[in-house]
Amino acid sequence: MAQKPSIPKGTRDFSPTEVAKRNYIFFTIKQVFETYGFQPIETPSFENSSTLMGKYGEEGDRLIFKILNSGDYLKKVDEALLVSKNSLQTTSKISEKALRYDLTVPFARYVVQHQNDIVFPFKRYQMQPVWRADRPQKGRFREFYQCDADVVGSKSLWQEVEFVQLYDAVFSKLKLIGTTIKLNNRKILSGIAEIIGEKDKLIDFTIALDKLDKIGEEGVAKEMLAKGISENAIKKVKPLFSFKGSNQEKLNQLQELLANSVEGTQGVHDLRFVVNAIENLGLQSANLELDVTLARGLNYYTGAIYEVSAPKNVKMGSIGGGGRYDDLTGIFGLKNVSGVGISFGLDRIYLVLEELNLFDQVELPKPKVLFLNLGEQEATYCMKALLKLRKHQVKSELYPDASKMKKQLNYANRRAIQFVVIVGTSEMENKKFTLKNMQSGEQQTCNLQELVDITTSL
Repeated sequence: MAQKPSIPKGTRDFSPTEVAKRNYIFFTIKQVFETYGFQPIETPSFENSSTLMGKYGEEGDRLIFKILNSGDYLKKVDEALLVSKNSLQTTSKISEKALRYDLTVPFARYVVQHQNDIVFPFKRYQMQPVWRADRPQKGRFREFYQCDADVVGSKSLWQEVEFVQLYDAVFSKLKLIGTTIKLNNRKILSGIAEIIGEKDKLIDFTIALDKLDKIGEEGVAKEMLAKGISENAIKKVKPLFSFKGSNQEKLNQLQELLANSVEGTQGVHDLRFVVNAIENLGLQSANLELDVTLARGLNYYTGAIYEVSAPKNVKMGSIGGGGRYDDLTGIFGLKNVSGVGISFGLDRIYLVLEELNLFDQVELPKPKVLFLNLGEQEATYCMKALLKLRKHQVKSELYPDASKMKKQLNYANRRAIQFVVIVGTSEMENKKFTLKNMQSGEQQTCNLQELVDITTSL
């Protein structure tokens, strides 16, 4: 007996209805990206391992899917290395490529390679799948789409303001009311680490802090201790776990707390600029919240950090995020090119819209007109009419088999096709068509031009 087929954990098949709903999200995001002046690019699904490794921190590197070299990939591996079972060293010998983990690092590589062809500041958007060897769970997949927008070649804080507005515009168009756009700045995190005397452990500090909403205060404190951060430092940072007040009140508290840190003070200044601008300009449906525990745990952020959460009545992880990276392209040899960008998590947004029943207006692509197939001559007659309808952008098709009429009508009903065209000997002799409205049941006889006029007007 043949084994039942399956797909890898963390991946999914999508039905026609699901694809239509996903395309609705894609189209909405794309529309806003282009309204804000972004241009599309695409990059390969896999990159050289050297491009990706070391850009996401230790945890990120572990989640990168490696691709085995072609052919006999063990042939050139030293036997002693195989016996030692050192997986890290062995992997570097047998795998030179990897599936992309996100779209930001490949974009940085793209900018460096194509710097002579790019007009700076360069505003690009990219909507492609990424892969992570993560443990699958609700809203977390091993293969998923990201929809990114980035600007490189400008340090202007107005770009950071625009990204808040862009998030708000997309979610408003999707009728996803009540999202929260969380905002922080890496300079503030660096300032806090400096004030508590743990500047050399900034990465460990931010990775632990970023898990506050998942493992709680005790879990964060325990992880910090395990990373060598002192109890005294943890005691100093604990008030941040329950930082309260309006955005302006939080900024004032931070300004006082970080008064002795140059970098931290600069972070407060940058945040205040964005907060003041948004308060002045307003948002359509989202909330802006300053969150000093927001770290996002990625090594390449140097300034603003964004994270978007779904409305409070939906249990879901972040549905978007991003930040500023002043030195990412420097890793690939292009210095002094600042960038800032955001990403939309399409798959999580889909789940949120589904849970809130916000897909009511999304229709499955289908023909408007179905020509019944009553024989070879009738089908030939219908095909000529099909050509004319399609030239007028009327979605139409011919039932492929000369089956019983009942079966063909059932097909039309199951796909909710609006019109059925019936052509028999009488219609062909008189150069006519019998048009049936499947919703009302009404039938009428018409010529080809009348058929076009009716189906294009209704």
